[in-house]
Amino acid sequence: MAAAPGHIVIGCDKFKGSLTAAQVVEAIREGIASAAPGREVRAVLVADGGDGTLAAAESVGFRHVPVTVAGPTGSPNVSGYAVRAGTAVVELADACGIVHLPGGVKAPLTATSRGLGQVLAAALDDPSVTSVVMGIGGSASNDGGAGMLAALGARLLDAGGRELPDGGGSLVDLTALDLSGLHPRLREVSLTVACDVNNPLLGESGAVAIFGPQKGAGEAERVVLEAGLARFASLVTAAIGRDDTGLPGAGAAGGVGYAAQAVLGAAMRPGVELVLELMGFEALCEGASLVVTGEGSLDRQTLLGKTPAGVARAAQAHGIPVVAVCGRSLLSAEDVAASGIAQVYALTDLEPDPAVCMSDAARLLRTLSAQVATDWLIRLGEL
Repeated sequence: MAAAPGHIVIGCDKFKGSLTAAQVVEAIREGIASAAPGREVRAVLVADGGDGTLAAAESVGFRHVPVTVAGPTGSPNVSGYAVRAGTAVVELADACGIVHLPGGVKAPLTATSRGLGQVLAAALDDPSVTSVVMGIGGSASNDGGAGMLAALGARLLDAGGRELPDGGGSLVDLTALDLSGLHPRLREVSLTVACDVNNPLLGESGAVAIFGPQKGAGEAERVVLEAGLARFASLVTAAIGRDDTGLPGAGAAGGVGYAAQAVLGAAMRPGVELVLELMGFEALCEGASLVVTGEGSLDRQTLLGKTPAGVARAAQAHGIPVVAVCGRSLLSAEDVAASGIAQVYALTDLEPDPAVCMSDAARLLRTLSAQVATDWLIRLGEL
């Protein structure tokens, strides 16, 4: 006799370049419905602190509050924060991330984190907010979080007493740092950063050396940016009375992780773990038969805290099998087993041409998800 069926939980991130997280979830839902009509499905969007974090929060009832901020090069950008029951969620990628660079042209010396500070300030102005979750993935800047601090009331001055221009390239001219004007509610609102990067601020494993090239910084620009961050950090150290440059995550988001911890007093937590908590994922798993997770590419980065690995850890606590769907998988069988994922289904199993997998991802994902439902509900004795 078939076991009493439990529901199926879907918790997925985007398939970058082809489907948003919402589109991924909908395609999986449709595929499951075609193979197991009437089976209850509960779904959430999942992110790891980068782009999609706001959308994930809003998908479970957080209310969007629009805020116009400075994009990565200063152009106006409509972003916002999401709020529910006293908790606000802000997302660097949505405010001033690399996806908002005009024309996609990288600006390693002038890109700023000011927009993040502006949306954070707006959340702090909201009297209902008692805690803020900051997703800081997907940054375009290398400014140590200086732009964010300036938007929150800090003053960064050159030798002539003038406000520094935005961007990491100007930090070499920083002479004075005044933190006395920081937003007063920073003393009473708790801040938590969703981040999976453990790099320090400076040095060969720091923000510039590791992440500068992907933000467009050539060798000469990296020298300027490293010197600027060192100058900025020396003044922060003098202001707060301790050197926090070596803190894990200080090098995240071009140094935003440093300013958030050292100056704003933020705590750091693994991104997907924090987002799953916001989503109420543990409660969704109670009584479930199967969890389906996934993202565009499963690779070694997946094992370091990306969405599928985080979902698998959470589901394992309930003894629920987890399968992953993806565009492609570069993981070995050993890697998959170590991650807690029972089986991987890739679009490339159906269509070997990567270009077709990208352009026709929704259809292929529906087909793949029907196969997942058939395989696993039979295996579980529920079909």
